Amino acid sequence: MLTTRLTPTIESIIPHRRFTTDTVSGIYAKTRKSRIMEVKAVINNGGRTVGSTAPSFTEVKDATNDGSLLNSSLQVRAIITIKKKIKERLVDKVEDQWFNYMISFGQAIFLQLVSEQINPETNSGKTVEAYVKDWPTNSSSSEHLHIDEYVADFTVPSDFGNPSAILITNCHNKEFYLVEVVLQGFQGGPVFFPANSWIHSRNDNPESRIIFRNNAYLPSQTPPGIKDLRREDLLSIRGNGKGEKKLHERVYDYAPYNDLGNPDKDADLVRPVLSGSEFPYPRRCRSGRPPMKTDPECESRIEKPKPVYVPRDETFEEMKQATFAAGRLRGVLHNLVPQINATLSSSDLPFGCFSEFDKLYIDGFTIKDEDHADKAKYYVGKFTKQLLSIKDNLLKYEIPAVIRSDRFSWLRDTEFARQALAGVNPVNIELLKEFPITSNLDPAVYGPPESAITKEVLEQEMNGMTVEEALEQKKLFIIDYHDLFMPFVNKINELEGRKTYASRTIFFYTKDGTLQPIIIELSLPPTPSSSSFKRAYTHGNDATSHWLWKLAKGHVCAADAGVHQLVNHWLRTHASIESYIIATHRQLSQMHPIYKLLHPHMRYTLEINALARQSLINGGGIIEACFTPGKYSMDISSAAYKSMWRFDMEALPADLLRRGMAEEDPTEPFGIKLVIEDYPYAADGLLIWSATKDWVGSYVGHFYPDSNAIAGDVELQEWWKEIKNKGHADKKNEPWWPKLKTKEDLTQILTTMIWVGSGQHAAINFGQYPFGGYVPNRPTIMRKLIPQENEPDFEKFLRNPQATFLSSMPSQLQATKIMAVQDTLSTHSIDEEYLGQEFSLFSHWIDDQEVKGMFERFSSRLKEVEEIIHQRNKNLKLRNRTGAGVPSYELLLPTSGPGVTGRGIPNSISI
Repeated sequence: MLTTRLTPTIESIIPHRRFTTDTVSGIYAKTRKSRIMEVKAVINNGGRTVGSTAPSFTEVKDATNDGSLLNSSLQVRAIITIKKKIKERLVDKVEDQWFNYMISFGQAIFLQLVSEQINPETNSGKTVEAYVKDWPTNSSSSEHLHIDEYVADFTVPSDFGNPSAILITNCHNKEFYLVEVVLQGFQGGPVFFPANSWIHSRNDNPESRIIFRNNAYLPSQTPPGIKDLRREDLLSIRGNGKGEKKLHERVYDYAPYNDLGNPDKDADLVRPVLSGSEFPYPRRCRSGRPPMKTDPECESRIEKPKPVYVPRDETFEEMKQATFAAGRLRGVLHNLVPQINATLSSSDLPFGCFSEFDKLYIDGFTIKDEDHADKAKYYVGKFTKQLLSIKDNLLKYEIPAVIRSDRFSWLRDTEFARQALAGVNPVNIELLKEFPITSNLDPAVYGPPESAITKEVLEQEMNGMTVEEALEQKKLFIIDYHDLFMPFVNKINELEGRKTYASRTIFFYTKDGTLQPIIIELSLPPTPSSSSFKRAYTHGNDATSHWLWKLAKGHVCAADAGVHQLVNHWLRTHASIESYIIATHRQLSQMHPIYKLLHPHMRYTLEINALARQSLINGGGIIEACFTPGKYSMDISSAAYKSMWRFDMEALPADLLRRGMAEEDPTEPFGIKLVIEDYPYAADGLLIWSATKDWVGSYVGHFYPDSNAIAGDVELQEWWKEIKNKGHADKKNEPWWPKLKTKEDLTQILTTMIWVGSGQHAAINFGQYPFGGYVPNRPTIMRKLIPQENEPDFEKFLRNPQATFLSSMPSQLQATKIMAVQDTLSTHSIDEEYLGQEFSLFSHWIDDQEVKGMFERFSSRLKEVEEIIHQRNKNLKLRNRTGAGVPSYELLLPTSGPGVTGRGIPNSISI
């Protein structure tokens, strides 16, 4: 009676999988044969067996229904590791108690262990089953807080073969986070099944989850017993492309950027769908929400604070949520920014003097409403207070690194130029290769193509050197945003409170190895009432020229901030890599060696991208409010994708060569030689690139002996095809896509992906607050054009140039908004995982000691890289990375602590 009451029939808990009729019949036939074994596994409770005695880890004899003798069997114990919540509400504690109660009666988690060998009766892998029951006698869960361990005992026939997969059915009404399953009792030691995944309740989805052993198999190497499971797992991840996705699902599919606007809410929030020839763009993860009522081409929006769908395992873990979602993004963006609005919206004034910027770091500003202040304190949280503190109803920021040691460094031209090589956006400077400079835009629309930077103007700034000599000696460099911005300039300038130019900036390479900005060209396209405008500004020696030069630099910085955020940061890292992640999950099995290699570099990216589409880059979001392009922000990002983005050029050496910042040189360690030796981003980046490529190359060579293995890997070829044809569908026919035929091809492709998600993102993300936190150094928006001699505002400028400068800068409201966001985006979470580090809960990611040795060498190499960078930062000859008051270049140091540190390379785009 006890057995019948406590143990549901196997038929009642066999999951509703896509089994064939023969397979199902085979399972039931096997179930009847092993009834005695299964009863022992199911009813073993708390170390006490009901109705029988189950020996531990010793061979036993068992009998079938007809009394014939079975082969000897093994008792195998499974240790199931589950991560619990750090902070539990009362309802969570009650549910945990009920979960443990069900566990104790063997009713919560059902396991099916699958062999690599085929059962001839079912033509699928041999299986044995067990329910998870009590805690192990000697639990090691105390090594990690909030980790619980449970056990299940299997009776396994001696001819079962090697276990290769586990099917898990969660019979509880709530999901749980499975870290791993470890089998003890097989010959050869423990067998690991790493999961690090949410296991859905069968109430949400009756299908079992498939967890594979930590072996790496190419498709052709898959053991016969789990071939069907490998295919079935991929099919379940791909979904059917229909319906709205639910939060518990783990379906990866593609959709265009059709969720940025909100025409149902406001006609001013209409935004184009980023897809097709007019607005090409990478694809995002599909959520399947219903269409807008006013525009069926657009997907309806989920507004904050409601969660946006991403596949379940892509969501932030609790520690990340605690330091980011509640305390950072949702705290700052959803709660702190409204408090700033409440404080400043009644008088959105410019800064009156430079000392008012200083007060943000010294005195802060008062949040007027007491209730607002209490909410702000709550949402900022303890972690945020390291950088952004709320005390006595004051919002106060930490002094940014760029002015921490030298408050006036931002005024110097040398610092302006240094940041082009060692700042937060060091990826747009190019060698000037041709002169005169001309535009490629239609002159009938945008005016004459010739630049205002003439030979005469240029040579006046080069101390007697001719243009021809400067070009030959590689002395001239340029940051050119002319053609990218010009088509949008008139549209942007029609928006309230923002003005911009199409800009070009020329730098001269001095004898001491530094750059000097010598000319800034600012241009406006023609309008119905005026002709095109072009003017070349130089530093000059008089006061008027000096202040005009400052205003010109401010406009260059605002354009640079927009390109940095919308092109180099969002498009080239966040948006581009999302499609790689989707394709990896859809086409590469968890057992595939390339999946295992890329897995650490995909963590949190889909979630952070979904949050950005919800609150940052959406119509009316923070980026539109605080950056010069406004509502045309994503239009510019799409234009850059159309004209500039190439996968093959995202590799660091290729990008440096394209921009003329390096030359091919086989005698150099990386095969290229930097044109500017003291180019901190490039010099340090090449160290990271080289170490990564060597690690990836050895890994690829370990699994692929020759090119035939690459060509014959059906999953790999479909993965690369899908990235091109679906993930980047608007560029699928471009001739520059790399081929995937050789080990060298694969190594280059993978190294590029890993670099973009780790080193490249770190270099252009974690310096946002250190450089942009002082708004005059890096304004994200300019509100006025530079006054010209024939305009009334020019007299005001002459009387008070400082007031003109400050009134052109972001307002107090805009500045404090963007400072809060840059603070958030520059922050490392407490649970950050850095390049080259292995974490204890992920230590069983692969069962291959040779591969683990390769990874250890990669880790050691990165430690050497870190020391090289430290030594470079002490070399006073390298003036772009050290000097009096100059912040060291640390953005590509591999490791970091939590907070805004201006250093550290996470494995993935996690912020």
